[in-house]
Amino acid sequence: MGGRLEGKVAVVTGAAQGIGRAYALALAGEGASVATVDVQSDGAEKAADEIRSSGGSAVAVTADVGDQASTEQMAEAVTQAFGGIDILVNNAAVYAGLKLGDPFAVDVAEWDRVMAVNVRGPWLCSRAVAPSMRSRGGGRIVNQSSVAAWGGPSLLHYAVSKAGVIGLTRSLAKFLGPDKITVNAIAPGFMETDSTLSIIPANRLEQLIEMQPVRRMGTPDDLTGALVFLCSDEAAFITGQVLIVDGGTIMS
Repeated sequence: MGGRLEGKVAVVTGAAQGIGRAYALALAGEGASVATVDVQSDGAEKAADEIRSSGGSAVAVTADVGDQASTEQMAEAVTQAFGGIDILVNNAAVYAGLKLGDPFAVDVAEWDRVMAVNVRGPWLCSRAVAPSMRSRGGGRIVNQSSVAAWGGPSLLHYAVSKAGVIGLTRSLAKFLGPDKITVNAIAPGFMETDSTLSIIPANRLEQLIEMQPVRRMGTPDDLTGALVFLCSDEAAFITGQVLIVDGGTIMS
């Protein structure tokens, strides 16, 4: 294990699988005590077990990030377990199961669900943990955006939600800066996850990859270095920024 985050307490939402799981493991690997938060109880517990089996400290918390009471209970549970919160990674999102297609054909209920989890969720979680961060003299919030935020009509509601995350990041950075709480975002490109592979047809993915300078899909491990950096003391003077990790996709 490393030690850049030794003594810190981190909350990772959507930690049951994929990128969230990789984030949780990476933070634990740098010495942080980690709360693996997910609406899927079994998955959250499995991720926490994986951390503990590697010698780390972790607790699993079941929470619906789109629900105010649930996020407040989550923050209280983590504070009781570890004494406070220093790091929040707002990774949970509705993505898997969405369908490419006509942006005007999106079901209104699905639109509302995407916004509730992807935009309201990071706001509620940030609001819930901010008092603990203030009491500890500062903290780090890292929100998960996406290159979809730069425009994705065939997944309009997802693209809009991820653009909203950037607006949230910048606004909270200005609000929480005086409290020594930095707020930044990571915008991944095409990541090799079950969610991405279930949404984008293989032939279209191949075309997209051929258009980017680094001609391969990213993996969750390609994102963890950026996350650890933004959560560390090395990033203490960085806030309101979006770190794009996409193999050059939106540069092309």
